[in-house]
Formats: sequence, C-alpha cells, structure tokens
Amino acid sequence: MGFSSLLGPQPLSDGRSQLLFLMRLRPPSGAKPADTMPRKRSSVPNRGFRVADQIQRDLADLIAHDLKDPRVGMVTLNAVEVTPDYAHAKVFFSLLTGDPAETEEALNHAAGHLRNGLFKRLHIHTVPTLHFIFDRTTERAADMNALIAKAVASRSKDEEPT
Repeated sequence: MGFSSLLGPQPLSDGRSQLLFLMRLRPPSGAKPADTMPRKRSSVPNRGFRVADQIQRDLADLIAHDLKDPRVGMVTLNAVEVTPDYAHAKVFFSLLTGDPAETEEALNHAAGHLRNGLFKRLHIHTVPTLHFIFDRTTERAADMNALIAKAVASRSKDEEPT
C-alpha cells in the first residue's frame, strides 16, 4: 500500500472508482433498515413478569423484617412493574392504616436500602431502581361497593308495595 492510497479513491484499471467495490459491501436493496427489524426476544419467556414477581416477594419480606422506619405501617405490595431493561421498577402498595403520602415518602427514602437488600437476594445483572407509588385501587373498589349497595338499597325501597 503506497502513498497514493492515502489520497482517497483511486481509479481502477477499467476507470471505475474504488467506491464501487465498497458499494458491494452494503446490504441488498430488499433488506430492512435496522430500526424496522424485529426486536430480539428474550430466550426465557415471561422473564420480566417472573423477575417482577420475585422482586415483589423479596421486597415484602425486606419491608416486614428489615425496615425499621416508624412511618411505614402495615404495607401491602399490590404489584411491581419492571421496565424491559430492568433499570426501573414501579412498586404499587396499599395501606391498612396510616398516611399514604408519609408512607410513600418513607418508602422512597428507604429505596436505596431496599435495593441493596434485593441485590443480595436476586441473581440478576441489573437490580432496578425502586419507585414506590400508593395504589388507590382498594379505596376505589370500596367506594364502588358502597355505591352499588346504596343503589340496591334504594331500588328495593322503591319496589316495596305500600
């Protein structure tokens, strides 16, 4: 390779440029671009759901036995949602008694300690950052049950013959 090859594409003996050679290295025109290619699927089906379930079980144990914050009372972990790259996890919880905002603040404050405990228990490469969110589903269900009971009671009063 001489000095002339450093100057850029040189004409070949038949007058074509070396760029034609490089063009042959491109994928065929029918190939899909990289952004439309199907995503690589995990080799283990439903791994994200299984990891989320294990995180939920381990977090429940860690909160019950290792967390000594008085602001955290009777906490029930309802669900855990993990991002596909396992970088973040939303942990939905409900309370039997206590202030939801105060408990959410306490759990988010202890998230680093809980993540460290998860790291010791889980055998995965990336342990997600925990984000605790108060779940109002049980409150809404109780409100709906009360409304249904009220509607049934008022309907039975209207049907009674007098």
